[in-house]
Amino acid sequence: MAIYAIGDVQGCYSALRRLLDQCAFDPAVDRLWFVGDLVNRGPESLESLRFVAGLGDAATVVLGNHDLYLLMRHAGLESRSAYDNLDDILTAPDCDELLHWLAHRPLLHVEDQYALVHAGLLPQWTVPKAQSLAEEVQAALTGKDSKKFLLRLMGSRPDHWKNRLRGWNRLRVIVNAFTRMRFCTPEGRMTLRAKGPPATAPEGARPWFAHPDRASRTHTIICGHWSTLGFYREEGLIALDSGYVWGGALTALRIEDGKVFQVHAS
Repeated sequence: MAIYAIGDVQGCYSALRRLLDQCAFDPAVDRLWFVGDLVNRGPESLESLRFVAGLGDAATVVLGNHDLYLLMRHAGLESRSAYDNLDDILTAPDCDELLHWLAHRPLLHVEDQYALVHAGLLPQWTVPKAQSLAEEVQAALTGKDSKKFLLRLMGSRPDHWKNRLRGWNRLRVIVNAFTRMRFCTPEGRMTLRAKGPPATAPEGARPWFAHPDRASRTHTIICGHWSTLGFYREEGLIALDSGYVWGGALTALRIEDGKVFQVHAS
């Protein structure tokens, strides 16, 4: 058995299938860990979602910001992003079934010494703390007020964590850290509009994973989301968004031996 961690698919189903062929992936014995953003921007979001959902227990998926945006659209969000090409999912006969499956994916998956997340963890969060916060969001996503939650999710304020936060503000900060963050201050104040490479960090901030006192250093964090960072690994971190949808590559890393597999955009 092998476990392959895979970067942001973003609706690039054909590339995903080529990558899995290169890995010689066998769904009967192997497992896939997806860092989120299965959909949007690329041309094959419906095919990507159907395929991964159909893998059953062979696929572990954490939610990314584009996955949550899809759930927000389904809940009735009226404003559309410029990159939105999700109508094929929203009009599909199996839309409700697919989005029920998607809404039940976690924000964080922890297994052995690994923690799988889309964007990152705030410096002050231990992995057990992050698990607890992720469970709060999952309860909101799957509870009776899920539509209310999704329609109040958009926004970048508050921009930092406080234990005393309550209600929608608390959930929004948790979600933004897990799915949108790239840079933050040592105190965990996020600069969510900054999307460039690490060298472009806003004043007073640095990449979320670079803070020396980061409490999640007990685990190796596997993440995506940051295409301008690209495929990057260091002790305790594996970043897998190598920007296939932007002309880069789709990347998989085999957990057991660290071997890297890539398919490049033509």
